[in-house]
Amino acid sequence: MSRLLIIGAGGVGNVVARKCAQLTDVFPEICLASRTKSKCDAIAEACEGTVTTAKIDADNAGEVSALIRDFKPGLVVNVALPYQDLPIMDACLETGVHYLDTACYEPPEEARFSYEWQWQYHDRFKEAGIMALLGCGFDPGAVSVFIAHIRKHHIDQIRTIDILDCNAGDHGKPFATNFNPEINIREVTQDGKFYENGEWHTIPAFSRSFEYDFGEGIGKKKLYLIYHEELETLARNIEGIERMRFYMTFSEEYLTHLRVLEGIGMTRIDPIDYEGVKIVPLQFLKAVLPEPGELGSETKGKTWIGCEVRGTGGGEERVRRVYNTCDHEECFRDVESQAVSFTTGVPATIGAKLMATDVWMKPGVYNVEQFDPDPFMAELPGLGLPWHEDEDVSVAQ
Repeated sequence: MSRLLIIGAGGVGNVVARKCAQLTDVFPEICLASRTKSKCDAIAEACEGTVTTAKIDADNAGEVSALIRDFKPGLVVNVALPYQDLPIMDACLETGVHYLDTACYEPPEEARFSYEWQWQYHDRFKEAGIMALLGCGFDPGAVSVFIAHIRKHHIDQIRTIDILDCNAGDHGKPFATNFNPEINIREVTQDGKFYENGEWHTIPAFSRSFEYDFGEGIGKKKLYLIYHEELETLARNIEGIERMRFYMTFSEEYLTHLRVLEGIGMTRIDPIDYEGVKIVPLQFLKAVLPEPGELGSETKGKTWIGCEVRGTGGGEERVRRVYNTCDHEECFRDVESQAVSFTTGVPATIGAKLMATDVWMKPGVYNVEQFDPDPFMAELPGLGLPWHEDEDVSVAQ
């Protein structure tokens, strides 16, 4: 059993808090902290078990350290902004507490995400006898566990990986993002990037696409090649990969709005002067867009997230597909969340449980595919994310 500190009270924070609060045998006491304590209070009121709340500036490692010393958790789950990964890791190092997050560090002044900054903490975490588990959401997170599962049970030499992310939900808004608008827009407007024959290749954003039949009541949707952070970790941790790509669906309406916003400068991240005040256009845009955590009651449809893997196993050519489909309305009935937050929060809950029970535990900084996938895969259905597996499917184009 372990006390748990959760930092972040957005849509994902709501899911993690509610799901972890159901695991009273693992997490008898939980503290939920964020910059806006009223959000924490509202989530805590809806949780089972004992959940206290606190106000904290997660950019300030000293404040995080002080809260850790006061609450004395065994593990900190960071579901705040990616900008805050390093201060929270610094606080965990200072106080000797384990760490978990769902997204890699991203510097505020540059639209670029990479694990390189967090991997540099490995030796210090190892020497301190504590563990950091990085990217334990869905993508990154569960899809990398899917790939580890395929490698362990079906394809011992993986040659190609295609990660496919489809949100076929409809929230009824002209334009809204499924998670933090600032982070979402920074991510998808970057150049596309994929890995092939030991090299990274860059293409213009949204310049490569194809149509894919997801079935499952979703049907055919258009996927676009984008760069996503788990490609970096998989290229590092799985030997022999010849090609690796990440695709995500976007509606034409979404892309039209995004092109207009980008064209008029509303996606800029550099400060501009407005009537003597410095503002960042993208941060202003975030303030006027719908709050993703409040879209749950209005969102209908499904998500489909998974991977297609080709390689050899037992001396034979093999292709496997592992995926999850998640219904937005079912997620809302469960924890008042839309499916994008749900599919991120549940894997974080599982990772926290596996760490707290010493199933996944070794000092240092790691990504999820570096651990035995079986315990994680076994937990998914019971927490609301059943997975499916196909063989001999046609690989993405």
